[in-house]
Amino acid sequence: MLRVDSSKPCQLIYSLARHEYLSWLLEPHIVQLNPNGEFSLTHQRLFSNTAQEFSSCISESDVKLIKLLEDIEQGNIIKKYYKKPLRPYEFFSRIFNEQLYETIRPKIEKRLTEALSQMRDKQIYLMSKEGYPAGRKLHIADEAASVLFHFKRNETEVRYYPTIKYQGMKIEFMFKGAEIVCNQPAWMMLEDTLYYFDREVEGKKLQPFLNKRYIGVPRSAEQSYFEKFVAPLIEKHHVHAEGFTINTEKHEATPVVKPIYVEGGISQLQLYFRYAGYVFPYGDGRQISVKMERNGDDYIFHRIKRSVTWEKNKLQQLEAMGLMPSSSLFQNLEVKPEHEDTDRAFSVFEWLNTHHDELQTAGFVIEQPEGQKRYLFGNTKIDLQVKENNDWFDIYAIVHFGPYKIPFMELRNHILNHKKEFVLPSGEVAVIPDEWFAQYGNLLNFTEGNKELKLRKHHIGLINDLAEGELASITINRKLQKLSNFEELEEVAPPVNFAGSLRPYQQAGYNWFHFLKTYHFGGCLADDMGLGKTIQTLALLQKNKEDAEAIDAKTTSLLIMPTSLIYNWINEAHKFTPQLRIMVHTGAFRYKSPDVFANYDVVITTYGISRIDAELLKAFFFDYVILDESQNIKNPSSKSYQAVRQLKSRFKLILSGTPVENSVNDLWTQMSFINPGLLGNQQFFLNEFVTPIEKKKDEDKARKLQALIKPFVLRRTKEQVATELPPKIENLFYCQMSDEQSAVYEKVKSEYRNELLQSLEDGTFAQTQMQVLQGLIKLRQIANHPSMIDEAYEGDSGKFENVVHTLANVLDGGHKVLIFSQFVKQLAIYRHYFEQQGIAYTYLDGSTQNRGEVVKRFQQDAKTRVFLISIKAGGVGLNLTEADYVFILDPWWNPAVEQQAIDRTHRIGQTKNVFIYKFITKDTVEEKILALQQRKLSVARSLITTEESFIKSLSAEDIREILG
Repeated sequence: MLRVDSSKPCQLIYSLARHEYLSWLLEPHIVQLNPNGEFSLTHQRLFSNTAQEFSSCISESDVKLIKLLEDIEQGNIIKKYYKKPLRPYEFFSRIFNEQLYETIRPKIEKRLTEALSQMRDKQIYLMSKEGYPAGRKLHIADEAASVLFHFKRNETEVRYYPTIKYQGMKIEFMFKGAEIVCNQPAWMMLEDTLYYFDREVEGKKLQPFLNKRYIGVPRSAEQSYFEKFVAPLIEKHHVHAEGFTINTEKHEATPVVKPIYVEGGISQLQLYFRYAGYVFPYGDGRQISVKMERNGDDYIFHRIKRSVTWEKNKLQQLEAMGLMPSSSLFQNLEVKPEHEDTDRAFSVFEWLNTHHDELQTAGFVIEQPEGQKRYLFGNTKIDLQVKENNDWFDIYAIVHFGPYKIPFMELRNHILNHKKEFVLPSGEVAVIPDEWFAQYGNLLNFTEGNKELKLRKHHIGLINDLAEGELASITINRKLQKLSNFEELEEVAPPVNFAGSLRPYQQAGYNWFHFLKTYHFGGCLADDMGLGKTIQTLALLQKNKEDAEAIDAKTTSLLIMPTSLIYNWINEAHKFTPQLRIMVHTGAFRYKSPDVFANYDVVITTYGISRIDAELLKAFFFDYVILDESQNIKNPSSKSYQAVRQLKSRFKLILSGTPVENSVNDLWTQMSFINPGLLGNQQFFLNEFVTPIEKKKDEDKARKLQALIKPFVLRRTKEQVATELPPKIENLFYCQMSDEQSAVYEKVKSEYRNELLQSLEDGTFAQTQMQVLQGLIKLRQIANHPSMIDEAYEGDSGKFENVVHTLANVLDGGHKVLIFSQFVKQLAIYRHYFEQQGIAYTYLDGSTQNRGEVVKRFQQDAKTRVFLISIKAGGVGLNLTEADYVFILDPWWNPAVEQQAIDRTHRIGQTKNVFIYKFITKDTVEEKILALQQRKLSVARSLITTEESFIKSLSAEDIREILG
């Protein structure tokens, strides 16, 4: 075959060809023109990749058509349905079958229709039998033709045939060699014209009549024929009937919603429309719906016009109220779930109740679901009244279900057991809204009484929560109102004999203690570490003493704390409340009778002793029992919790910077100690709060728990009170040696003491000063941790225990810490501990090479929150403004060196307040050095620069005192 020469005249044409297997196709061809402008016999099929050569005679729309028709070229079709390379002849003889044709042909027709609709101005030809593309010229009809289907019913049969009208004229198409080129939608080739039709007529409805006048259906089969064939035809097409009736009708429509209840699953809502007596589901896409009626020998077809836009608008109204389609296949609706736990079996009923009035206004009718139960649809609400008695709140509540009023008490078991259906006196079923279980479950869990609801006083948080909730309209009497708005606390004058002043936030904490006292509530002061929980408590105890003395009474309060904190409390009390008579109830020689307590204002003891002396302590009625670091009782089965629970007092307080250390469950014991019953029993608290909050991250439950405990927990963070804090706050932390540590210390101390006293006697003291220095250093090391001088030491160290405990609190609060020591050996003990515990830290001593990187990591990495630094290496050139806590593990002879360490954090760029903790071991050289430092401060500031010069400045008397 000759190829077309693109340099000479040629023409693009579209050829309609009948494929032996695939039926009618359209193919683009390029045909060479003769010198006289007529088609020559030279032609070739065009594809996208060969079309560029003929760009001179191809328009942009042709390029698109060529690409479109390429999809239905036989080679491409074979590739799509058969992955291995195969010649067309083999494919069609071996693989192709009727079933494959039924799959492929509709896809071909989609492309054909698309192409034909763009070809009005193109050259179209019918391919000749010999395969010449420009056989007979065709053109596309100027407008759509219409089909009228005729049914004539007589005594014996129903005759059926179509007529076609084009441009107002009937056209004869039977027995004229017409061809159906495309089935859906129909395209018909008649003589030289390609006709297309309105109303998307299918080609197969015309096919039988190309060579046949009519189809006859005998009367015996007519009913089934009318139902299955004629009714659907009337919905879509023009039909002319003789021998039966077609009525076109228009009715006002009513939208109807009907629940479909799926037990334990997702219930749905059906939307349908009632047009007079006819009901149609939403979403069947019909403009016209036909219902057939048989009346004796007569048939009537009711052709009902649907208001499609109006129907769609009704669906959109429902969607705007929170419904969504249940799937793309089904036209039912379901309620959009607000969260994972929504009860989706009943959500449809709740939705109907919530939107009841809105639906009625919009004209919707609500139908009952299938089955025996009749549901009540209507608005639901609760009216609540709360009145205050001495120790109780009385709650009066009425529930409105539509027109019915029910005492709230009757719903109690339903709400507690999560039963959704409540049977009304009429026998109808009311569905309890899901929110009520959350909103009132808390309340009902804590109420008592059978006839009316009573709530203990300390559940004020639940009343606040109700007052803020939208579900109930509530009336609360005046005194109660004042109690619920406890943010406005009354100002209480500080105690007269309080040596010092309270910062504004501390005064607020002190006021809060008095609010709790007025209403007989227990409380938890949970201020951040370093904000002065001790001071606020001492102020309260001093005030308590003064108030009692004013009426000639005496009170004794009990303070329980970890052993390590005893000295801090005593020191703070000496400083701020020197008049408080304090008794320390610890040690082997403590009193074994409670009578002596009455002689003191405050008895201080430890958790350990409170366990051992449980019987003794519970025999005395204290004014306050106060637990410091109350997370010590977080385990409900612990002996500590069991012991403190039995103590008797008028008031209870707990102090803790970290009331929740590991789990929400930690709260239960602490709250139950201050306000028994506040959080229900242990199992209830676990099921109701701990599991949902920790496992399911249930924010609603977390909010509920917050509401319950809010009145009884006061927490301020450093950030909240920053403006009231000085830039630097120094705290001395006294640590008690452990028994093993104390034994090592005493042994070493007496050795040095004897040597020293000897040298003072014989006048060789001046020569032994270096030895004295070594001795003092050794004692200082033991005061920190005996394993610094003896690697085989297996006991513990009081200071080490204190430091890691305090550090845990600081890290829990999300802070960064610098830890300084002058002993690299001491830092090594902490490194080992951090590695065991998986605490990320950075480290710096004299041998550290990459100082810059280490500092950068601490400053920039959020996870690295601890920096261990040897004082000599870290004294200069560091800028560590990310840290807001500084721990000084051992006091230095030279206060200036300490100051330098503190200044690592406290410099330009520091926006936080800095807390400095100095850890001092009680009854050791550390404590003595501190006292000397205070005495010689002026000398130290001006003169002392090294440890040796400090030793030189000590008199024999000073040294005797240090080793005393």
